[in-house]
Amino acid sequence: MASKAICVTGGSGYNASWLDKFLLQRVYTVKATVRYLNDPKNTDHLTSLDGAKERLHLFKANLLEESAFDAVVDGCEGLFNTASPFYHGVKDPQAELIDPALKGTLNVLGSVAKTPSVRRVVLTSSVAAITFNGKPRMPEIVVDETWWSDPDFCRESQLWYVLSKTLAEDAAWKFVKEKAFDMVTINPAMVIGSLLQPTLNTRCAAIIQLLNCSETYPNATLGWVNVKDVALAHILAFENPSANGRYLMVESVAHYSELVKILASFNLQ
Repeated sequence: MASKAICVTGGSGYNASWLDKFLLQRVYTVKATVRYLNDPKNTDHLTSLDGAKERLHLFKANLLEESAFDAVVDGCEGLFNTASPFYHGVKDPQAELIDPALKGTLNVLGSVAKTPSVRRVVLTSSVAAITFNGKPRMPEIVVDETWWSDPDFCRESQLWYVLSKTLAEDAAWKFVKEKAFDMVTINPAMVIGSLLQPTLNTRCAAIIQLLNCSETYPNATLGWVNVKDVALAHILAFENPSANGRYLMVESVAHYSELVKILASFNLQ
């Protein structure tokens, strides 16, 4: 009997690579999209996964191209939409972050809307789409899935990545409500942990900078979560029929100073 087919967009990325690995371990057939199909840095870490030879199929797809995901989604039972750029030093926020996140998400969902085999979409959102609204966050305040970041606050604060994730998730929920198909979102905090891909992603680069004896660190307290837990949460959100709505993922909350102490303790051992 053929295994169930799952589509993973942004399939060579940090979160998605672990998602591919765990899906293959569960004997799914994985149809993953990548930006550069002929670049070994994008594909070798995927094609070397256990089960990849038999059940991993790679496709090139452009987030900004309408209907680009039609052929990839065709025949899939589920779709994990992880594709969304995240990096610093942005020169054109609209073109570099907002359009790929917003238009890209709607293009992917547009392909799903034409594919009756897909029974559920799991969208990788972020805590960025939840907490940035200017509200005071005192110790007694509970931040939950009912919170939304405020686009106007994000624009005024020039929080372009936060804005991109907020607009993309909001548009996704409006789209699936109109088209009447099933979606669950995963909203992780700062995702860290082991890398499968050979290139360093933005989140882990921040940790490497601390390990390289950075003289300063941000005066910020953030939520942190392991990448393997995030990947497994995506799969559980797809497999569990009762899953619905938004799921925040935060393993620990720590100031950067605490993170520095933890890393220093490892160096001393």
